[in-house]
Formats: sequence, C-alpha cells, structure tokens
Amino acid sequence: MGCRLTRSSSISKADARAGVRAYAPKIPGNRVWVRVNGLDSGLATDDLDAIIGVAGLAGIFLPKVEARDEVMRWVAMIGAIEQGRGVTPGAIQVVLSIESARGVLNAYDMAIAAERVVSLTFGGAQDGDLNTDLGCAWSIDGPEMLHARSQTLLAARAARFDTPLDGVFANVRDAEGFERDTALSRRLGYRGRKLIHPSQIEPCNRLLPPERGRARLLRARIGGVRPGAGAGQCLDHRRRPHDRRGDGERCAPGLGGGRGVEKGGIALDEGK
Repeated sequence: MGCRLTRSSSISKADARAGVRAYAPKIPGNRVWVRVNGLDSGLATDDLDAIIGVAGLAGIFLPKVEARDEVMRWVAMIGAIEQGRGVTPGAIQVVLSIESARGVLNAYDMAIAAERVVSLTFGGAQDGDLNTDLGCAWSIDGPEMLHARSQTLLAARAARFDTPLDGVFANVRDAEGFERDTALSRRLGYRGRKLIHPSQIEPCNRLLPPERGRARLLRARIGGVRPGAGAGQCLDHRRRPHDRRGDGERCAPGLGGGRGVEKGGIALDEGK
C-alpha cells in the first residue's frame, strides 16, 4: 500500500513542495509517491530538488513522457541529486505516465530504458491529454481508447512489470460508470489504478481484490496538502522476485513487492 498526495490548483508550487516535506515522513513504510511537473514546465528541477532525500519517499510519477531520451534525462537528473545528497543510487524508483499518442507508441522502449522504471500508468481519463491527442470520443465500453489502453498494458507486461496501473476515472459522480470501467480494467489485465475520490475505494477493493491480502497503492488527493482530503486505493496483482535478466516479473515497492516500487505518492502538478 502506498500514498499519493495531490496538489490542488489553488495551492502554490512552494506550498505543495513544503507539504511533501512535511507529510511524507509521517506516512509509515516508505510508501509515498510524488507526481512532479513535466520537463517542459520549467518546474521539474525544483520539484526533484524539493523531494529527493525526504523521508518516506518511494518514488516518482513522471508525467507525459513520450520518448526514451526523456526517460534518460529524468534518470540523470534524479541520479545527480541522489549522489549529491548521499541517497543510495537507484533508490528512487519511477512510474511513467502514458498520456499521448507518441507515449503509447514508445511505451515499451521507455519501459526498458532504465532500472529505475518499475511500471507504467495509462492516462486515459475522459477529456485528458491522451483523449484530446487522439481526437476521439470517450466511452466506458466503447472502442475509442481501447487500443491505446491495451497497448500500454502490453508494453508493461512485455517489460515484465507485475503491476501495470490503469488511470483515473474522472467523473466521481458516476459510481456505476466507475464500476463498469474498473471491471473492464481488470479483464484487460491491469492490476491497479489511480483513484481521485474516497467513494472509489470500496468498489476498487471489491473489483480489483488484493491477492494475498496485499493492497498496493493508496492515492490521497489533498487540497492545501492536507492528508485525508480525499483518498483512493489502487490494488495490484502478485508479488514475485525481481529478475531483470530473465522471465521474472519486475515488482514495484508499494505497488507490488521485491525490487521495484513500493508504491505510494504525492503530486506537485495538477495532472490526472
């Protein structure tokens, strides 16, 4: 189980970063994950500088990555800060958010780009960046986003990730729609998803039951960086030893187990 705290649009970047530093150490078990701002925002370096080395941090969600060279830029930036602060090299894991047509096409190449990469998450929310980029309609059971959703899953499984993550279901008032979409997610092969509202926790637990009693990812969305302003739980699949060289699945601490991500998180941007 992990925790992700998300910045409200009314909260400044400085306050969000301060919130991470204040609250991450209070969440036990190294389960905090942070979604930072993208490379093109001009804010990524400051975000990384603010959070790497903070107690409780398990890893980072990288938004809107589209190509291997972007992943390697992130890896180099994170590694440099780790080295400068005496953090164990490679300690900070990353999950790549697939949120564009180019990102979908390059998902596998990015997934195997570096040891730090431990999972992919599909950014398929209604009216989200990928939905807009594709120029398609959106429906729960329709074919519009299905190819991209399946392709992201395929890339994650080919990279031997044991915990591919589906994205958020944005309409928190549509409980029936959330259940239908989560059931489809499970049938497709996803083993967890990101949630943005407490009302989604129970149906997610029911429809994506944690095997061996292990709930993998808790995302708490906060306004003003206040824990508990909202919470969601992502549940993943099975726990297996990491074996990068062979057929063993690559596990994520917090999402799964073993050498990968023990998942949780805090978001400094406003992405879904």
